[in-house]
Amino acid sequence: MPYATADGRRQLLDAVAEAADELAAALAALTEAYEQLDDASAERLERELFGAVQSAYARARRTLSEFARRHELEQRAFEPAVRGAPGRGVKAFIDDAVDDVRRADSTLGTLQDSMLPVEVGDAELRAGLAQVRELIAGVASRAHDFERTLGR
Repeated sequence: MPYATADGRRQLLDAVAEAADELAAALAALTEAYEQLDDASAERLERELFGAVQSAYARARRTLSEFARRHELEQRAFEPAVRGAPGRGVKAFIDDAVDDVRRADSTLGTLQDSMLPVEVGDAELRAGLAQVRELIAGVASRAHDFERTLGR
C-alpha cells in the first residue's frame, strides 16, 4: 500500500473518531439532562433526542472499527465522555448536546466533501458515514422543540 493511501486511511480514522467523540459528549450531556427531568419529560427526551444520538454513536464506532479491520489498521479505544457539572440545568445540557452533534456532523460533512472516503476508503465506510449523518439530521430541530415545550 502506498504511503499516501496509508496516510489517507489514518486521516479517515482520525476524523471519524473525532466525530464519534463529539457524539459521546452529546450522549453525556443528554444523560445529565435526563437525570434532572421528571419521568414524563425524561421519557420524551429519550425518545426524541437520546435514541438518535445513541444510534449515531454506535454506528460511527461500528463504521470505524469495521473499516480499521478491513484495512488492517490499529483499532481505536473509545473512552466515555466526561460529564458536565450537574447544576448547569437541562437547557444548558441539551444546548451542549446540540453543539456536539453539530460538530460531529460538520466533521463528517467535511470528510465526505474532501473525497478522501472515495479515494482511500470503501463503499461500506461511505455508507456508514451517510447513516450517521442521517441519524443526527433532525436532532437540532427536535431539541429546539423539546426546549420550547419544556415545563409546560
